[in-house]
Amino acid sequence: MPSITNAQEPLADDQARRMRRYLFQMGFRVVCFLGAYAASGWLRWTLVVVAVVIPYIAVILVNAGRDRAQYDVSGVVPQAPRELPAAAQDAMVPDGVRVVVDPDPEER
Repeated sequence: MPSITNAQEPLADDQARRMRRYLFQMGFRVVCFLGAYAASGWLRWTLVVVAVVIPYIAVILVNAGRDRAQYDVSGVVPQAPRELPAAAQDAMVPDGVRVVVDPDPEER
């Protein structure tokens, strides 16, 4: 969606977005721990390593916050106003009503 200003998004929106991202990553960490409990062999140790590394990566990504946000500041091109066709304007006048157009009201 185009923006008409260079202002950043509100701080509350930025914090909510960062919190959702962090909670998703921590949820993935829990899934890795549960998978490591159920798995065996190399898969178990891979899941443990991922679960141990995720908090470090999550904190770095979440703290990047407002610096990483991209804003669309492209100009909004206004559209020319549209006019109703002549037939549509006549259809708007109720039956039995006479419309008189005075070409020059200054001559009275």
